[in-house]
Amino acid sequence: MNIDIPRLEKIWLWIGGAMIVVFLAIIGFMGLSMGLHPPGQMRTLAPELVDTTAPFNTPGLVPIGTNEYRATVVSRIWTFQPNNMTIPVGSTVHFEVTSPDVVHGLYIPGTNVNIMAVPGHITEYTYTFKKPGEYLVLCHEYCGTGHQNMMGKVTVQ
Repeated sequence: MNIDIPRLEKIWLWIGGAMIVVFLAIIGFMGLSMGLHPPGQMRTLAPELVDTTAPFNTPGLVPIGTNEYRATVVSRIWTFQPNNMTIPVGSTVHFEVTSPDVVHGLYIPGTNVNIMAVPGHITEYTYTFKKPGEYLVLCHEYCGTGHQNMMGKVTVQ
């Protein structure tokens, strides 16, 4: 049985196939040459051990270099620990975030900091604060009846 495909349909089939090949080539190029990879080597921590495991047993902001800090943050029901952080302008902050109870979010409006705090997972993110000011830290994942009060502050001076 010989199927005769009209000429215009053949052209559109070739265009569609070529577009798929081009898109896959672009994604492959970006993934291999530009260092855009899916996250790997995920760190985990049993939620019931958050309060007794370093560095989450003493959450806070620690200097690790010139204008470079590590912010160890524990998101728990209706609060961030630490709740307020103060850093100099131009500082790079390496966030390490986890939660011992439910899923939370750590969102800083005016930046691209948008971190999920999932029980059992340690989420890492790095951001450089280039402008002075007070940045509100909000939970953007509903975590219970006091969710609207879960906020903190990063002061950049």
